[in-house]
Amino acid sequence: MSGYAPTAADQGLAAGSPEPPSARYDVALLDLDGVVYVGSAAVPGVPAALASARSAGMRLGFVTNNAARTPEEVAAHLTDLGVPADPVDVITSSQAAAAVVAGLLGPGARVLPVGGPGVAAALAAAGLTVVAGAGDAPEAVVQGYGREVGWAQLAEAVVAVRAGARHVATNADATIPSPRGPLPGNGAMVGVVRGVTGIEPLITGKPDPAMHAECVHRTGARRPLVVGDRLDTDIEGARRAGAASLLVLSGITDGATLLAAGPGRRPDLLAPDASGVLLPHPPVTADDQTWRCGRWSARLAEGAGALELIGPDGKDRTRAGDPATDGLDGLRALCVAHWAVHADDGAPARVVATGAAGAEALRRWGLDRSTPC
Repeated sequence: MSGYAPTAADQGLAAGSPEPPSARYDVALLDLDGVVYVGSAAVPGVPAALASARSAGMRLGFVTNNAARTPEEVAAHLTDLGVPADPVDVITSSQAAAAVVAGLLGPGARVLPVGGPGVAAALAAAGLTVVAGAGDAPEAVVQGYGREVGWAQLAEAVVAVRAGARHVATNADATIPSPRGPLPGNGAMVGVVRGVTGIEPLITGKPDPAMHAECVHRTGARRPLVVGDRLDTDIEGARRAGAASLLVLSGITDGATLLAAGPGRRPDLLAPDASGVLLPHPPVTADDQTWRCGRWSARLAEGAGALELIGPDGKDRTRAGDPATDGLDGLRALCVAHWAVHADDGAPARVVATGAAGAEALRRWGLDRSTPC
């Protein structure tokens, strides 16, 4: 990634960040769904937090795998939510797919869009010829998320791909976050076309590093921080782009999924939501098979094949002067402990708790249903 060189500050979750990320990193590359908003509504407190980050000197870029809308529509929505943005601040997976197809097939190539309006708009902006159906002999099918995608569009895509069109997917996210829980994402619809044709699509969105690299180019970032809610796109994409990452729990990922992350999908920082750019992040220290973060600790439970979470006495989980007061110190300790044992692979974890505070924390993080290693 041009202009960016990792430093000792980017050592994973164990290192934390003694100063707020808004002071350490010059640009936040923010995912949108599950980070800035869920559905059409902003994540509570995030617009104000991002305004404070901007006041502290951090610039913002927006990098989304959601291909349904144009950058103009995305920027307008962000502005309406209290996060002022211009279209140039937004990189969509439709734009990434259009650039890839234009490079593969050349200007003017005939392409069938499947998805929301943002897909066709990006193809046209890249100088490609947008066609309406398989009967127009498209050279490629570009498939992105769109709420209106149904059987008819999927059928046209199948016919075109079976006739020789290149199948290009803007992203493979199986789900999208919503106020009602995870809903089918573009990856689910791409799976329909793949399942019928038997042909693997070319996937161009995150975690491919091109989208983050383009945002870095536009913003001139020297110390970028990727902020996202998905391990398989945002965090892996950050790793592949050579950038630090902050995982937020306001979207898809829960504690069990995070603990089971493989080496390429482990974030550098962790927060409940994007307001975590404003707080210091405490380190996790290790001593005699016990990992400590703030007033919480994790250790290997003897003979149980499990991790044991030990919370602070009573219900008070934080205290004035603690490096972080976001309620995630125990999860940080668990992650670093589990990853120390599984340094080279992702494995599910079985976690037990000592005390009422620990048990309640496991429930909150979705770890009360965790499975054995």
